Amino acid sequence: MASIACRGLLFDLDGVLIDSTPAVTRVWTEWATEHGFDPQKVVRKAHGRPSIATIREYLPHANHELENREVERREIEDLEGVVALPGARELLSALPPDRWTIVTSCTRRLAEARLRAAGLPNPGRIVTADDVKKGKPDPEPYLKGASSLGFPAEECVVVEDVPAGIRSGKAADVRVVALRTTVSDAELKEAGANWIVNDCRSILAGATNDGLKLMLKD
Repeated sequence: MASIACRGLLFDLDGVLIDSTPAVTRVWTEWATEHGFDPQKVVRKAHGRPSIATIREYLPHANHELENREVERREIEDLEGVVALPGARELLSALPPDRWTIVTSCTRRLAEARLRAAGLPNPGRIVTADDVKKGKPDPEPYLKGASSLGFPAEECVVVEDVPAGIRSGKAADVRVVALRTTVSDAELKEAGANWIVNDCRSILAGATNDGLKLMLKD
């Protein structure tokens, strides 16, 4: 069982705290089919990245903002099956509210809609795609997440589930706990994860005088 001392926790949202995979798959499959792309490849590419990044890649000459608003609308309207992942609610309840936040590639409206659907708390200082110029795997999202808590990035820990997010955390000089909720261990290791566990049930957290103590169990 690994023991980690840190000052703050930075959570990704989809695949870490909530399961939105069915909704994401439905929306991006529909979008890919409409535009003549391979749905499986598009869905895989869309995971863990700002939606506008995927749109730019597949439709370089389109009105990206317009396409992105349409994808966002569909995702906000499709919340069927969006639920909290095992252990997420319990882990967040164990954390002091000023010691954690969410750093997501969702827009703010979509992130808040999914949190409500899953019955999870909104930390208020959440960092979304609306708050950054460069999304994951760029370090900007996690640097802003750490700054929002008032801590140096290297004194925080990121909890992620996909390579783009892991690389974002590592590029920000943050240690990363990766969850086996979305991709294989090999992909998590290749991206640079410091530790790999099953899900939030594998993370035990408690407050200390100057921060947090995490215990990881496999």
